[in-house]
Amino acid sequence: MTLHSLPLFVRLAGRPVILLGEGEAADAKRRLLDRAGAVVVGEDAQAALAIVAIDDEDTAVAAVMRLKARGVLVNAVDRPALCDFTVPAIVDRAPVLVAIGTGGVSAGLAAALRQRLEALLPTELGALATALQAARGALRERYPEAAKRRRAIADALREGGSLDPLRHAGLGPASMVPQALSLGEGWTPDQVRGDELKQIILVSFDPDDLTLRQARALASADRVYHRADVPTAILDRARADAARIVCAQTPVHPGTGLSVYLEMRG
Repeated sequence: MTLHSLPLFVRLAGRPVILLGEGEAADAKRRLLDRAGAVVVGEDAQAALAIVAIDDEDTAVAAVMRLKARGVLVNAVDRPALCDFTVPAIVDRAPVLVAIGTGGVSAGLAAALRQRLEALLPTELGALATALQAARGALRERYPEAAKRRRAIADALREGGSLDPLRHAGLGPASMVPQALSLGEGWTPDQVRGDELKQIILVSFDPDDLTLRQARALASADRVYHRADVPTAILDRARADAARIVCAQTPVHPGTGLSVYLEMRG
């Protein structure tokens, strides 16, 4: 399945961004650029990105064409067909950022989803990310192998795990990172299984029909072996960096870490 757009997080602090237009839409984009630390400049300035928030259709299209001719990537407000990039709705739990985009099709839907996620994601989520970064050295010592380290972290962060990021009650998960490391809760090396192959029998071409356990296995797998008839929509549920390997039967030597074999039936 082809991505409509590739989501990217761009650091704009101190960098120029062209903003054209006046009124509510332009003011909203200016506030967002200010939050990102961008330097808002006019059309004649040198910049890699531009936002055109001009109401008049002909004037807006002309400005977009001039900027694109210079090699500038353009976001044209309310004109998705002219956009090189879109600006998503954002949930800010710095340093955690969640971006919701619809490719410019429906800003209202993106805003509604952002509001739901605002209520769902704890305010301390950013503190948890910072604490996990601080624990990176200790985790590398405890789990020298990247695959086991990744699976240990996934186990601790899973629903109900020792560092479940969506847990609201009791101690905040960020404060529990040192405790989890020192006591081995959710991180003990012998609790992290070694090389493993999981076989998943698929009964539907719809990825939404995957069980929670199957979806977790795909998300954690280091490589995905699969029959040729397994749909791309299901393969896309695996990590982007996990190898995809077409094979006609269960592999005898799947390799280190966690491997998954997918087979369609029914």
